[in-house]
Amino acid sequence: MTKSHKTETNPKVDAFLKKAKQWKEEFEKLREIALDCQLTEELKWGTPCYAFQKSNIIILQGFKETCAVLFPKGALLKDPKGVLEKPGENSQAACRIPFTSVREIVKMEATLRAYIDEAIAVEQAGLKVNFKKVSEFDMPEEFQKKLDEMPALKKAFEALTPGRQRGYILHFSAPKQAKTRESRVEKCMQDILAGKGLNDR
Repeated sequence: MTKSHKTETNPKVDAFLKKAKQWKEEFEKLREIALDCQLTEELKWGTPCYAFQKSNIIILQGFKETCAVLFPKGALLKDPKGVLEKPGENSQAACRIPFTSVREIVKMEATLRAYIDEAIAVEQAGLKVNFKKVSEFDMPEEFQKKLDEMPALKKAFEALTPGRQRGYILHFSAPKQAKTRESRVEKCMQDILAGKGLNDR
């Protein structure tokens, strides 16, 4: 990084912070660090987001118990301090560092800056996360049975994007009871035939 001054603040994020009821001080500290790392500030998905040459490097998140810095390509970071955690058990790319106070952020500031620098280097190198292929997931037998019985459903499912296919497989696999898995498959069949993903409206 050649420039030593902070990048500009974004008025949309100013407004977001003004209204923030929870994690305001934490977000302000994290914002200061991100801007100091020469990242471009934007408000995306209703939350502060920091990018390097149009690629998202970190996203600030606020939850009930914690706030967090999410790295969209966190899986590619080395994580020598062991502080990254997956947002969900099926997350393949994103990782985050949770915080519960400004004190924690200050204590971890050097680590956070190092991780942000590494995330920028990952973007500069053009690295991509290798997602698990759809074929590597276990296909729930209730869904497999339907695919075997209905060639139209099989064709429609195979025509979906890998991300949509993954979404359905994980959704159908989640329940422990076969009956619940079956009813999930039944409910989603029309959407699959219509070429829609699980969350498409």
